[in-house]
Amino acid sequence: MLSYAPGKSLAHRLDPRSKLAVQIAFAAAAFAHTTLEGLAVLTLLALGTLAAAGTSPTEAIYAYRFALPFLLGGPLLEGLTWIGFDPAAASETLLASYRVLLILLVSAAYVRTTPVRESRAAIQRTVPGRPGQFLGIGTSFVFRLLPLLIADLKRVRGAMAARLASERPVHERMALLAVTGVERALSRADRLSLALRARCFAWNPTLPRLSFGRADAPALALAALLAFAALY
Repeated sequence: MLSYAPGKSLAHRLDPRSKLAVQIAFAAAAFAHTTLEGLAVLTLLALGTLAAAGTSPTEAIYAYRFALPFLLGGPLLEGLTWIGFDPAAASETLLASYRVLLILLVSAAYVRTTPVRESRAAIQRTVPGRPGQFLGIGTSFVFRLLPLLIADLKRVRGAMAARLASERPVHERMALLAVTGVERALSRADRLSLALRARCFAWNPTLPRLSFGRADAPALALAALLAFAALY
C-alpha cells in the first residue's frame, strides 16, 4: 500500500497546495484531451511527477493493482459482441481506463510525498469554513484508516488460507472475506469513535504551518498551464 515516506525529493519540498493544484489541473486536462497525442503528453507529465517524487512507475502501479482488473475489464466488456470482439467499440473505453491510470500515478506522487497533517492543513486553508474542516478531517481519516483496513483484509485472507478455506468454492470464500472485512471495518470505526472522544476531538486543531517557496513557482505554473489546456 502506497503511503507517505520521508525524503528529500523535489516533490517533498513543495507546498501541498501546489501539489493539489497540479493534481486537479492534471485530472481536468486528462478528461478534456482524450486523443492519443494528448494522452502521450500527459503520460510524460505523469512519469515526470513520479520522478520528482522519487517513486518508480512500477511501484505506483503495484500499489494501485486493485484497480487494474476494473480498468482492464471495462474495455473487454465494452468490446464483447454476439459475434465476437469489436476492437473499435473497446478503444474508447480503453483510452478512458488509461486516462484514469495516469491520474492514479499522479496521485501516487502526492501520497508518497505529503504527510497526512499537511494534506488536512492544505484543504482547510484552501476551502474556508466548516466545509473545509469537514473535507480536511475526511481526507485525514481516509489516509489513516485505508491502510489499516487493507492490512485487516490481508490478515483475514492469511487466516483463511491457514484453515484450508482455499478448498471452498469461490463464492463462499468471497462471502466469508466480505463479512469478516465489514466486521473488522465496523470494529475499527467504533475504536476510532472512542479514541476521538478520549482525545477531545477538535474541529479546528493547530495544524502545521504551510508556506510557498521558490520551488512552488514551476509547479503552480504547470498547474495553470494544465488548467488552460483543459479549458481550450
